[in-house]
Amino acid sequence: MHALATTTPATLPPGLAQRLTQPAAPDLLLLHAVTVQGVRSNQPDLTARQLAVFLTVYLDPTPQNVRGLADTLNVSKPAITRALDRLGQMGLTSPAVDPQDRRSVLVRRTVRGASYLSALRHGLADAARECAA
Repeated sequence: MHALATTTPATLPPGLAQRLTQPAAPDLLLLHAVTVQGVRSNQPDLTARQLAVFLTVYLDPTPQNVRGLADTLNVSKPAITRALDRLGQMGLTSPAVDPQDRRSVLVRRTVRGASYLSALRHGLADAARECAA
């Protein structure tokens, strides 16, 4: 597997640079540009799973808990717990006791998480403009 974020067209496998610039791959170019932007920024690095959990928490207005996130993302509860633990360590989410069921823990949004989401949104817009140019 080749790490596109760290390669240049000259170091890509034969033919890959040409395939990436064909009209069928603009979505991958956008993903690449956003990923490179994230790597170069001072924002926290999130795994794909952490990003999926983070975006679900921030984009879905309903209160989230481990069980619901596991069901929504079709992954195990321990995997969600690990992702939430890491997001909590980075200050992007925080736990809160569910007043309806004290055994359940809700996932709360944080100011730092909202700031991260805003930076992600702006980075995506910048990358889209860059790819369109």
